[in-house]
Amino acid sequence: MSTVLASGQEKQSRMQVLPVALAAMGVVFGDIGTSPLYTMKEVFNGPHAVPVTPDNVLGILSLVFWALTIVVSLKYVVYIMRADNRGEGGIMALTSLALRTSKSPRLGAAMAGLGLFGAALFYGDGVITPAISVLSAVEGLEVVTPAFKPYVLPISLIVLIGLFVIQSKGTARVGAVFGPVMLFWFTTLGVLGAMNITRHPDVLRAINPVYAISFFADNHWIGFLALGAVVLAITGGEALYADMGHFGRRPIKVAWFGYVFPALYLNYLGQGALILDNPKAVANPFYLLVPEPLLLPMVGLSTLATIIASQAVISGAFSLTKQAVQLGYSPRIHVVHTSDKEMGQIYVPNVNWLLLGAVVALVIGFRSSSALASAYGIAVTLTMMIDTVLAFVVVRALWQWRWAPAVAFLALFFTVDFGFFAANSVKIFDGGWFPLAMGLAVHTLLMTWKRGRAALSERMRQDTMPLDLFIQSMFHDPPLRVPGTGVFMTTAPDGVPRALLHNLLHNKVLHARVVLVNVVTDDIPYVPDTERVRVEELDFGFYRVFVRYGFKDDPDIPAALAMCEGQGLPFELMESSFFLGRETLIPRTGTSIGLWRERLFILLFRNAHSAADFFCIPANRVVEFGTQIEL
Repeated sequence: MSTVLASGQEKQSRMQVLPVALAAMGVVFGDIGTSPLYTMKEVFNGPHAVPVTPDNVLGILSLVFWALTIVVSLKYVVYIMRADNRGEGGIMALTSLALRTSKSPRLGAAMAGLGLFGAALFYGDGVITPAISVLSAVEGLEVVTPAFKPYVLPISLIVLIGLFVIQSKGTARVGAVFGPVMLFWFTTLGVLGAMNITRHPDVLRAINPVYAISFFADNHWIGFLALGAVVLAITGGEALYADMGHFGRRPIKVAWFGYVFPALYLNYLGQGALILDNPKAVANPFYLLVPEPLLLPMVGLSTLATIIASQAVISGAFSLTKQAVQLGYSPRIHVVHTSDKEMGQIYVPNVNWLLLGAVVALVIGFRSSSALASAYGIAVTLTMMIDTVLAFVVVRALWQWRWAPAVAFLALFFTVDFGFFAANSVKIFDGGWFPLAMGLAVHTLLMTWKRGRAALSERMRQDTMPLDLFIQSMFHDPPLRVPGTGVFMTTAPDGVPRALLHNLLHNKVLHARVVLVNVVTDDIPYVPDTERVRVEELDFGFYRVFVRYGFKDDPDIPAALAMCEGQGLPFELMESSFFLGRETLIPRTGTSIGLWRERLFILLFRNAHSAADFFCIPANRVVEFGTQIEL
């Protein structure tokens, strides 16, 4: 099976790639691109501060370079970005690819759970990234004058609240300027770094890995703990893979190696040179790089860059939620499309306000970017470890690498990831518990819904009359048939939907045509229209329609039924009625999923978005029948 992008993308000319690479700068590199705001500051400050000596500065700069090289450049850009699911990237795509190789149900369940936990951790990252990024940008006002210090927190809260409030308006209009703004941001980073490298050109020697090795040899435990701050330089690196579906592998690769990576590292080198020249600059080396007359404009540019970085994370949370719904890990939830042209431009109100509440609580609780740095990193490193394990399964089983290179792949990247995770583990009691707790909570909700739906489906299957027996009964006692089409949604295509039985019981009639619709979501992002529907004609005017969607498709049942005409089933919406079941779940003892999980599932079930809205069925064509079911 090929794991490269479509041939059309691979054949893009340089002139075609550059505009896409520019657009990618506004989405893909926002998080990692704002890391220079706080990384070096956190290394030399805080509870595990590294002593400010020339050797330590060179050692940290060497660690930053090799972290960016090994984790971001090699692991994600060179290797993992080749593992695409029909052009889509991200941990859900990687999990789908790994599951295709599993022949063991237990191993498959373990990999699915692992991938789902990695996805759940993204929500913790989605809360911390806006908080620490915006705070660190606005804290530049303190460098302008200490008189601004009391206003940092209120300004940060205003910026963050405004960011979440405008989500309902969509980002299609302002998104066009994201790329140019981030291009200017990275240019500024590179220029500021290059200007300051002239103070101590010897910082260029930090590319030599000997300085990183010597740093550990000289600092021992403190050197190891320093990795907890160094990891801040690579947070957002996994976004290169997650956003691959929007831009393609080649534009991201060109942007990273051709511009972003050099600009980022020039800035880190410039900060290092500044610290060597003036050790007191560790208080805020990023802003102290900036000439004093340009400080206020730089604060504004930094704030804008962090807003763009936060926007990418928020949009990612919306997209991930939609995928979870489609794959059956989350109850149906209200999704608003904010653009008529871009299918991926969505807004999920519930997720938006939950994220805002968590972000505001974090900012008020931690009050500074340095305090938030204690909570940052552990979720990212855990996600990176999970990516490495799943990627190992892909390269060994799907790409059929030999054991030696596959194990070398795992050993190199997992060792680096585990080193960062272990160094961050000491942060758990200083705030690192927050993203872990949030990830565990989201993972519990997702797994509860998946297991609850399986238990509900099994319960309904036991009480469902076989469809073939029902149709055979038409021979002996045919009911009254009325003109039109009755459409019944069903999760069991071989059974009779409860809504059909209720309709027959209460109204004593069946429509001239009865269409049973079964919806299946595949583990691919999009299903082409030519493969969307399959029609089976049964006896007595019964039809069975199988509708397929990808996890990024937008379900639209009337549109899908309109495609059935070519397969012998003409469909007219105004002559059709949709019959849906509205189940009321009743808890019972001895359930297979546990009492607490059962009650949680029932709560989620009650608050799920209506099936009619989710499947785009007009309200005036819907008839609902209520029923009670014991789990």
